[in-house]
Amino acid sequence: MTPYLSHHRQLLEGFLEQFWGYYRELLAYREAPSSVEALRLSARFDLLFATVTHYVPLDGTIAKTRDKKDSLLKVLAHPEIEPHNNPAELRARARVRKRDVSFGPRTPDCARAWDTFMCLAESVKKLGLSFYDYVHDRIPGANLIPRLDALLTERDATMRLSPSWINS
Repeated sequence: MTPYLSHHRQLLEGFLEQFWGYYRELLAYREAPSSVEALRLSARFDLLFATVTHYVPLDGTIAKTRDKKDSLLKVLAHPEIEPHNNPAELRARARVRKRDVSFGPRTPDCARAWDTFMCLAESVKKLGLSFYDYVHDRIPGANLIPRLDALLTERDATMRLSPSWINS
């Protein structure tokens, strides 16, 4: 959205200022969650995204965001998750960059191999391991590094998930 009229730019800037203030409140909520604060933030979302500016592109974006409230405010029920999807977006971009550089996989088998290795590389990286070391441990069958399922099970046990995940 690129407003050309100064009035529209001011409307956009004013809304963005309120939006980023609200986002900072969501980040603060993650540090000290409470049911009272969750209710307040939910009501604040409703108020913020009920805004009507009469700048049609901005009002349309506000309405689209309002319609996604449940998925956008999952952080209120699960404060341990990020209130954004940047990691998912970055992973998708990595796949697109690889496709652009190599002109894409040539066969369906190649596409599956790409996806498998990119997923493996990302999983190993998240566990703090070197993908190179992991592959060079697996190919000759040295198995000095534990299997991914064992590493993931171990990591799950150390994660501090809130009780809200039990009934999700």
